[in-house]
Amino acid sequence: MKRGLILVAALPLLLGAAGDVPELILPIACKLGVSCAVQNYVDVDPSPGVKDFHCGQRTYDKHGGTDIRLQSMAQQKSGVAVLAAATGTVLRVRDGVPDISVKERGQASVDNAECGNGVVIAHAGGLETQYCHMAKGSISVKPGQKVAAGAPIGKVGLSGNTEYPHLHITVRKDGARADPFALGAKPGQCDGGRNIWAASSGLNTGYQGGQVLNAGFATGPVTMAMAMERGESQEPRPSRSGPALVAFVQSIGLQQGDVQRLSVTAPGGAGFAENRAQPLDRDKAQTILFAGKKRPAAGWPAGRYVAHYSVERGGRTVIDRRFAITL
Repeated sequence: MKRGLILVAALPLLLGAAGDVPELILPIACKLGVSCAVQNYVDVDPSPGVKDFHCGQRTYDKHGGTDIRLQSMAQQKSGVAVLAAATGTVLRVRDGVPDISVKERGQASVDNAECGNGVVIAHAGGLETQYCHMAKGSISVKPGQKVAAGAPIGKVGLSGNTEYPHLHITVRKDGARADPFALGAKPGQCDGGRNIWAASSGLNTGYQGGQVLNAGFATGPVTMAMAMERGESQEPRPSRSGPALVAFVQSIGLQQGDVQRLSVTAPGGAGFAENRAQPLDRDKAQTILFAGKKRPAAGWPAGRYVAHYSVERGGRTVIDRRFAITL
């Protein structure tokens, strides 16, 4: 997807002779795999097809960066900082784009402003990082300003061409788009090149072929819109007198043929509810699955209810997650 160049004029930059590129820290103040997750990687396939650095399909056509997604709008509204991925000098900034989903504004409203509010930073070794979809009014740096790795530069928003709160980070090397998971990889090479994410980032330890974004319990079926708005913090919280008890899981990056299963056991270990979905008919950027029951006349028995979610792919389990609630 074309992100558009950030428009505020840059000041002259003096970084010295280009050396080796720096490692990049996680550019967002969240815990990867707990409060945020990678939604999309760079599309390295120049054709209309799609392929990420692992030769998987955790991307979409012409996607030029890495998307790190928050769990919900509620999390974004609480304020999540965007951080400089490495020490450098701010080149350009843009602010003033509304935090409104492109589904509401329409695609034409973000033409030439796909990045929304954003920042571009130059680093050693000819490296640049560009940060997109930041919150209106949150950008705290100016062109020409030097920043240290980990310095807050703004907050995650919903500006530009996006439907959910996330940070899109594009990396460039000597002016050309680069994949930080596979810097310098040969065209068509799987898992080639150099991963320049720092060990502390959590992004250099392997490929995520799908994962759980949110999992919890609610008082009724949870829609995708509800999960995107509140995440795991669905209201009202289930109680012994609630109208229903429903376990739900929102997953991202599942593949065609994946089989999801969600089961719940009641206090004492007896079976309570189960949902075994049909194999997915195509790759899914996100899915939601739930299993539960309506409240019996006597109310829910007190105790601990345990949910178990799994995804099978090609005969092996690729996601296995348990979570529980005590009533």
